Amino acid sequence: MAQKKSKSIKNALPVMVRIWQRFSSQIQQQNKLLITSFIALVVEIFLHLLEPWPLKFIFDYILVPNFKDKISEFPLFQGLDAFTLVAIFAIALIIITALRAFAAYFSIYGMSLAASNILTEIRAELYSHIQNLSLSFHHRVKSGDLITRVTSDISKLREVTVMSLLPLIANSCTIFGMIIVMFWVHWELAIFALAIFPIFVLATARLTKKIRGIVKSQRQREGLLADVTAESIGAIKVVQALSLQSMLENTFASQNRRSFQESTNAQKLAAGMERMVELLVGVSTALVLWRGVYLVMGNHITPGDLLVFVNYFRIAFKPMRLLAKYVGQIAKATASGDRILDILDTVPDIQDTRWSREAPCFRGYIEFKNVSFGYNRDTSILKNINFTVLPGQRVALVGASGGGKSTLTSLLLRLYDPTSGGIFIDGQDLREYKLQSLRRQISVVLQESVLFAVSVRDNISYGNLHASNQAVEEAAKLANAHDFIMQLPQGYDTILGERGATLSGGQRQRIAIARAAIRQSPIIILDEPTTGLDQENEHIVNEALDRLTQRCTTFIVSHNLKAIQNADLIVYIESGEILEQGTHEQLIRSGSRYAAMYALQSAIGRNDGKPDSFSIQV
Repeated sequence: MAQKKSKSIKNALPVMVRIWQRFSSQIQQQNKLLITSFIALVVEIFLHLLEPWPLKFIFDYILVPNFKDKISEFPLFQGLDAFTLVAIFAIALIIITALRAFAAYFSIYGMSLAASNILTEIRAELYSHIQNLSLSFHHRVKSGDLITRVTSDISKLREVTVMSLLPLIANSCTIFGMIIVMFWVHWELAIFALAIFPIFVLATARLTKKIRGIVKSQRQREGLLADVTAESIGAIKVVQALSLQSMLENTFASQNRRSFQESTNAQKLAAGMERMVELLVGVSTALVLWRGVYLVMGNHITPGDLLVFVNYFRIAFKPMRLLAKYVGQIAKATASGDRILDILDTVPDIQDTRWSREAPCFRGYIEFKNVSFGYNRDTSILKNINFTVLPGQRVALVGASGGGKSTLTSLLLRLYDPTSGGIFIDGQDLREYKLQSLRRQISVVLQESVLFAVSVRDNISYGNLHASNQAVEEAAKLANAHDFIMQLPQGYDTILGERGATLSGGQRQRIAIARAAIRQSPIIILDEPTTGLDQENEHIVNEALDRLTQRCTTFIVSHNLKAIQNADLIVYIESGEILEQGTHEQLIRSGSRYAAMYALQSAIGRNDGKPDSFSIQV
């Protein structure tokens, strides 16, 4: 019961307060700027409250029949005629307005700068957090939605903070100061002025809640739009080849229409809230004038007092009208804030613990002990996996597709953790090591290696960010990539297309091998690295892979049994279980699953006898 109550209270807190609490450290870094801006804001509010008072003095002490008697109450002004006093008060009004504008400039500029600095830090933290979230999270969440949160949602927060939240704070403080002065001048008239305030609060709160719900749905819809766009552009070759443009356009148009409808509904509610405020302020102004004139006629207040009230209403009218607009915009921003906090509150499944330590240099002795794994509790991908790999051995993981071979290598990289059992490197459970120190000692070459839209040199050096130019070139030579790199327009400084689209498949794979080589890792994972290459490129890549894996503990995922028959250990996995393990000769003699698959591949001469995977040389 107490837990439900606590959760309810937490959910009732404004999202902006949650953001303030969540990012208190970033906010504190801007303390000096915020304090200076706040002081300027206080000065601006004081001068704003002071603006109508020169007019009050003119109406109460100059524009009266007994001018000299009235002005004698102020010894400083005795002996001055009416025109001189009017000139003095007019100049005072100009000075007050100029000083207020000056203070407002520093207040708005300082707070805007602080807000931009804070939100820049938030965006950096959000990006970093997403980078470190577990692979299971990225499989659940659409990439387009994540991109929207990092870009559009943060931009929305920045825009609303600068254009709405800060003006809302300034105007709210101004109105609060006016209320205090009005009660000081005449409490009864102040109550008349504030009669509509409870109605304003209730109506604004109700409409704000509706706006926030609609806009949160709209932001989610925009995330779907971004995902559809990213997916279709990323697979544009397939889209055009299969003539899917019309189908995808219809999907995009449907989501786009729904987003537009939700945006229209939010704007309708915001416009209605602004008109409601205008009506309420008009009613309140009429009440003040009606009661104020009555009090002036009864000599309970002076005409100048009523003028102050009316001026305050003139000054407050715009903030009150904009208050509804600001609240509506902030309601929209809280939807973005919710989405940002949802990501930042997500805890990675795989992360360092306080007792994690730096991994020593591995020898490559690896043990899988009773390892089981499933992406959820209902299904098991791997079941009770047990085998041992000696330093420098080459292990082939073979079997039917979907058996769990690639999942097994993902566990070694600690992209996931086993649900039971453990993986030990040189006798220590790999979960004891810090993630970065573990992964630094494992190189990976995949079937479809990803390259980045940077220079060739940078793509290779991503394997070791501290590598020298000479080390980059040596790695490229080992990968048989140096010659074709030198033929590129700018050699190693040539900028590649997105995902390396400007290179052939074999060239991309050789750069990926160079990236793996420059790490000089004692453990290497090869996941179908030559599948899809032509015979010439395959031969070049195989030579590079053979040099890369010399004296390294190597895991090869392959469907081509001829290519891995010289492996030190072959592990046959099917439906998440190890059915056989041993050398090629041992498994052939056993006459079981491996032998049957090998005989079948030999009989049909897979790919005309041409291996499509890394051929192990001994």
